[in-house]
Amino acid sequence: MENEGYVPLFETRQAKGRFMYRAFSGSILMAICMILVYRATHIPQKNDQGRWAWIGLFGAEIWFSFYWILTQLLRWNIIYRHTYKNRLSNRYEAELPKVDIFVCTADPVREPPIMVINTVLSVMAYDYPPEKLSIYLSDDGCSIITFYSLFEAFHFSKHWLPYCRKYNVEPRSPAAYFSSMHKPIDANHYHSSDFAFIKERFEEMQHRIVTSTKLGRIPGEVHDQHKGFSEWKSSYTSKDDHDTILQILIDGRDSKAKDVEGCILPSLVYLAREKRPQQFHNFKAGAMNALIRVSSKISNGPIILNVDCDMYSNNPQSIRDALCCFMDEKKSQDIAFVQFPQAFENVTKNDIYGASLRVISDVESPGLDALGGTCYIGTGCFHQREILCGKKYSLDYKANWKMQDNNVAKEQENVEELEEKANVLASCTYEMNSQWGKEMGLRYGCAVEDILTGLSIHSRGWKSVFLNPKRKAFIGMAPTTLIDTLVQHNRWSEGWLQIMLYNCPLIYGHPRMNLGHRLGYCHFCLWACNCWSTLYYCVIPSLYMLKEISLFPKITSTWFLFFAYVIIAKYSYSLGEFISNGGTALGWWNEQRMWLYKRTSAYLLASIDTLLKLCGISNMKFVITSKVVDEDVSQRYEKEIMEFGVASPMFVILETLALMNLFTLIFTLKMGYGIINKLGLQILLCVVLVLVNLPLYKGILIRKDKGKVPTSVTIKSIFITLLVVLIINLQPAIGLRFVIDRAECFSHNVQFEWDTVHVSFVVIKSESPWRSDDGVDLVVKGPEGDQIHDTHDKISEKFDFTAHKKGPFSFCFTNKSPYHETIDFDVQVGHFTYYDQHAKDEHVKPLVEQIEKLGQSLYNIQFEQHWLEAQTDRQALVNEAMSKRAIHKAVMESFALVGASVLQIYLLQRLFERKLGTSRV
Repeated sequence: MENEGYVPLFETRQAKGRFMYRAFSGSILMAICMILVYRATHIPQKNDQGRWAWIGLFGAEIWFSFYWILTQLLRWNIIYRHTYKNRLSNRYEAELPKVDIFVCTADPVREPPIMVINTVLSVMAYDYPPEKLSIYLSDDGCSIITFYSLFEAFHFSKHWLPYCRKYNVEPRSPAAYFSSMHKPIDANHYHSSDFAFIKERFEEMQHRIVTSTKLGRIPGEVHDQHKGFSEWKSSYTSKDDHDTILQILIDGRDSKAKDVEGCILPSLVYLAREKRPQQFHNFKAGAMNALIRVSSKISNGPIILNVDCDMYSNNPQSIRDALCCFMDEKKSQDIAFVQFPQAFENVTKNDIYGASLRVISDVESPGLDALGGTCYIGTGCFHQREILCGKKYSLDYKANWKMQDNNVAKEQENVEELEEKANVLASCTYEMNSQWGKEMGLRYGCAVEDILTGLSIHSRGWKSVFLNPKRKAFIGMAPTTLIDTLVQHNRWSEGWLQIMLYNCPLIYGHPRMNLGHRLGYCHFCLWACNCWSTLYYCVIPSLYMLKEISLFPKITSTWFLFFAYVIIAKYSYSLGEFISNGGTALGWWNEQRMWLYKRTSAYLLASIDTLLKLCGISNMKFVITSKVVDEDVSQRYEKEIMEFGVASPMFVILETLALMNLFTLIFTLKMGYGIINKLGLQILLCVVLVLVNLPLYKGILIRKDKGKVPTSVTIKSIFITLLVVLIINLQPAIGLRFVIDRAECFSHNVQFEWDTVHVSFVVIKSESPWRSDDGVDLVVKGPEGDQIHDTHDKISEKFDFTAHKKGPFSFCFTNKSPYHETIDFDVQVGHFTYYDQHAKDEHVKPLVEQIEKLGQSLYNIQFEQHWLEAQTDRQALVNEAMSKRAIHKAVMESFALVGASVLQIYLLQRLFERKLGTSRV
């Protein structure tokens, strides 16, 4: 029943200008339809060159059109949420629910403990009643260094939390706070002494933690300060084989657990769940589910926040923002989780690696929110515990925060009893034959288990909310190298594609999710599939320029206008959208480069790996992005110099595409301005691809630092480029098999002077009952009737000659025997564009020579194969004929022997008859 005088705790506002955008989007859609009509109505004839390349582009453009429509769904009705925290405080300050906060780490090397505890301290200092906060650190690396760091953080929090409350500190990560204080506080400032004291304590703590991390051990005197350190002596063997280690460092129920000002401290718990080599641990999802079970025994907060160890809390009011969505009297009954966006503090001015995810956070996520709820992205997300644990959707659902709070308050076990009871919940066998990972907690079996979990929640009918306040709720560390960025997107796109194949939102979300919401999920699920069309568009149009084959309309054609409009409109809007959301023009250009790099390398390998998984060849893996950066790498990153210093297969792909387009552009420009009308769009595409790859060319040719492209990558890329360019320029062989009576002539048109013509023929069989090896004659004449080659009485031959003039060349065979002959005839023309021009270029000549050598080798291989096939056919027929003759001879000899035997018997019989008659007389 609606309450009188209801005032919402949050409201939803629609983005401005959506009607203008819809009209603009409709105009692009019409132009796209005309492009597809052009493709369908101008397909080259069956025997025309470029037919299959044209059809391939048609398929790529159909895919791009479909995917563009998916992107429009997320922009069709963008909404933004705004909360009213003062209303929440006025109504529910005394009834605020408990909140359990999960921080996950897995590797003390890639995720330094000092970074982890800064995140822990930031969430401990939330502007929220501390007795209702419980912080859990899941250490899947089971590192004593991490536990020691948390122990140090526990002691430092006694000073840090009062300091944050007293001076309303923002941000509340100590490292971020002190680094943000660029200027020292004036000695006369009212809290200068407190600042100096707290900074000194932090630096001392930081020094102890960093020193222990470098040494790989903790100070000896610390072992006796907490019973938890003894766990590593008794149970720890390795990070993948150990018992459960559960330690409650701060018990929020203990009246003695107070800070230096006498205020209660939040609960603080360390957990390293049990791991065994024979038990699959399900990565982060398994760690989260263990935390859910353990926390249900210790604090059982109805609200769960999970944060990655590198995403510190930047806004102390974030919990209250989320609760405004959960506790609204009318609009909260179906909200399962509240998601905050990822933001990064180390992004460069122009975001060289496109790591800010600006468009996703500011456009696509709010658009998905409008369709039914944003995705769960694995960090910075507040969940309702019972919904995360599998509660079924109900229209009349209403969370009773007060009742849940009282149930936990009745439990009065001491710390040791709690640890003992909760310990078993984190064992590696607890989930066996249970619904954990299936219907309860985070879902298993996917590289992006968080996304699958959110989809599962939505498929049950629950909704979600996307909150993006002006002051970012969480700030983390973005990858600072190209390879880390690509590896990260490789994992994301692979996980999304797995969801599409195994839990397709179109089917999995039916009927609880509306069609738009399911298609919105598909937009992300199909990230990896974009690689094939993008790769095709980056390779085929450029290579076909070498053959002067146009795959787009001429510039003077009316059809060109539709292509031009789509290109200009789409990228102009993209630039405006990026800048309006706080980006720069150069940042947008970097975003386009990363869009290309991700699609042609990370997404490509992700799609291949997913296909291998379908075939059972590859297994799921979880890659942790390193948060440790070398000093020289960091300096290059700050200067926005791309990092290529790793011999990765991804870089081989990127460099091959870059060299291929540079190569084709150089030789196309040598053709002159006459081809611009014919190949205008292909040249434009090639130019854009070359400009995008300028940092890569510098990494190959100019740079000398460690971030340059490795030599091994360059060698592989050059070889692949030469091979691909050569194969695309190989002219197809004209081979035919015919029967000749007396004479047969054929002609073949050679289109360019100085082309090399390769010829071969083999007399396969003769109709002569007794095979003759006299062979046939062949005369080759040029376009002006001049004789080029003359062969007599040959069974087979292979030769080549240079065409000094272009035009039709004739090949006349003569059979001098009275029997028909079957001949296998093969002609192939080897051509490389404008050889006489580019051979003069001293910079390109070595490359061309290698191409020519490789081309000659491929020609020889092809002809040798054809030669051997024809010779094999001939030998098979000869053997068959010889076998037949041998059989015929054997049969005839048999008949002759039988006849002779019969005759001999007859003659002997006659002889004996005569002798018998004489005797009687």
